[in-house]
Amino acid sequence: MILDIKKVVKEYKLSRHNKFKALNGIDLTFESGQLVSIIGESGSGKSTLMNVIGGLDNDYQGDILLDGNSVHNLKEKDLDNYRKNKIGFVFQSFNLIPHLQVLDNITVAMTLSNVKKSDRIKRAKKILKDVGLTDQMYKKPNQLSGGQKQRVAIARALINDPDIILADEPTGSLDSETSDQILVLIKKIAAKGKLVIIVTHSEKVASHSDRVITIADGLIIKDVMKEENKKIIIGEEKVDNGKQNLSFFDAIGMALKNMKEKLARNLLVAIGASIGITSVIIMLSIGNGVGKYITDTMNEFVNPMVIEVHQLAVEENTNGQPRDIMATEAKPFEKENIEELSAIKGVEKVELAYSKFSFRDNILKIGEEEVPFQNLSTISSNITSENINEGKLPVAGEIMVSANLIENFESSPVGQTIELEFMIGATKFVESFIVSGIYGEISESGMNNFTSVFFNYADLENLAKDKDVTIKPNTVYLVTDDQDNVEAIKEKVLALGYTGSMEELLLGMFKEMLDVITYILAAIAAISLVVSAIMILVVMYISVVERTREIGVLKAIGARRKDIKRIFVAESFLIGLVSGLFGLLVAVLLMYAINGITNSMYGVDLVLISSMFAVFGVLVSIGISILAGLAPASKAAKLDPVESLRRE
Repeated sequence: MILDIKKVVKEYKLSRHNKFKALNGIDLTFESGQLVSIIGESGSGKSTLMNVIGGLDNDYQGDILLDGNSVHNLKEKDLDNYRKNKIGFVFQSFNLIPHLQVLDNITVAMTLSNVKKSDRIKRAKKILKDVGLTDQMYKKPNQLSGGQKQRVAIARALINDPDIILADEPTGSLDSETSDQILVLIKKIAAKGKLVIIVTHSEKVASHSDRVITIADGLIIKDVMKEENKKIIIGEEKVDNGKQNLSFFDAIGMALKNMKEKLARNLLVAIGASIGITSVIIMLSIGNGVGKYITDTMNEFVNPMVIEVHQLAVEENTNGQPRDIMATEAKPFEKENIEELSAIKGVEKVELAYSKFSFRDNILKIGEEEVPFQNLSTISSNITSENINEGKLPVAGEIMVSANLIENFESSPVGQTIELEFMIGATKFVESFIVSGIYGEISESGMNNFTSVFFNYADLENLAKDKDVTIKPNTVYLVTDDQDNVEAIKEKVLALGYTGSMEELLLGMFKEMLDVITYILAAIAAISLVVSAIMILVVMYISVVERTREIGVLKAIGARRKDIKRIFVAESFLIGLVSGLFGLLVAVLLMYAINGITNSMYGVDLVLISSMFAVFGVLVSIGISILAGLAPASKAAKLDPVESLRRE
């Protein structure tokens, strides 16, 4: 391996018209197996040269060639791979990530390359053995001595088997004895065929090198090659550096380790953000509970497997155009209407019915007692034995009455003969019947308070024939044997131009109003999600500032912008996930508490959390958290590695 530096010039802009040349036309050539020291005073340009060689700074003139291939012309992605696979950095201040164990500090570079965990650990343990730290692998940096920390830094530099090791004052923070140990270790690395370049101002360090290059004011003023030492080049099997991309799951793993360092803060943020999620889920679930209660209450009076159908009456507008309205007295069904409805998929049976509503024509008499009733109707499968409060469904010659019709009677009329007066068209009927049963219960809410008498359709039809009156069905009941068919049948009925029962129309209107109110309340509750997003945004920005040097280290070992961004977005994802799950847990606990109260008082479950609401709440939490974390993640990804490594 040959590294060529050709006429490299690096300038720093001091002001609009002033520039400072840190490197002024550097020409150097290095070969594998050399241990080179670059010495010079502070400000001489040696650290700048190291940054240029290491690919941390690509803003220069001239070129750097590795085995004849230009480094200067590399795209950003390729430059990241160059740092990851060709360069290993060893820093004076070690630059270990404080919240990671020794093993994790070493394997992080291979993690960025998406190498399998088992392979990472195997490789790291081998290198730890080489640097004499096998018994320290599960400690954190603050539990190590200075010499041990530098050995960890060297192990991290070697993990991806780079061609070049760049050491910036590797003994600057160490005592004399430890420095000698580190220099011996570095010489062994060079002896294995690596190019090792040490940037130092120490003559003692330089004395251990094969070659000493002196730099001053950005110029090479001396380049001395010592008498060549005999080196044993020990070949090693080249390390497989994986797919070169940080996987999503490895990003999650790194994010988890990062977040454990500030566990209390992250948990408090997640709990704070969960308040909005809890509020939204509860609001939606209250609407769901109320809607289910209303639907169930309506279904208590009808058979859910039966669909009631009416026709729309046609009247003339003042301009002569027809318009559809619900008729006061329903429009009758003709033969073709019944055939059309019978053909609907899923309909097993069609039942004909007749009903008439009147406030003055209908009277029920028991002995001396008389009470008016409003609704005259025929029995269908829509009424089942479960709807019967007392008695049974009527057979031939019998009728059934609603509970509110006879609520003021001294005794139950079931089994008694009563007299009915009612009108069909212009014809008055006065007939006697036996009361077979009582339908429903008296509604305290005021729902279903119209008084009713129920006939068998055949009885009513025969009575009409006896007086030469023809009745036609003005209500049709479609019976299905599969609950899954009900909604499809209702949709087809509406598509054919018919309408459902008045109760269903009212229920639909009420549920639409309830949905609007529910969504408005949920939207108001969701305002707190904005506060949550701002809170997460601030915390993530603080995290970026706190971990600026860590970001610089990751970039120095080959992390792409995408990798840095992915790590911080993964942290946002985890905050959102914990927040959503905690918010859901609190919502479930509140559901049980609220329902316990409403059940004991009213026998009703007011709050019903559906699986859809649960998933929605968690996904919204994750989505908001990720959106809030995107800007800090982008800021972290754009940090300059050189400036980041200088941050204290």
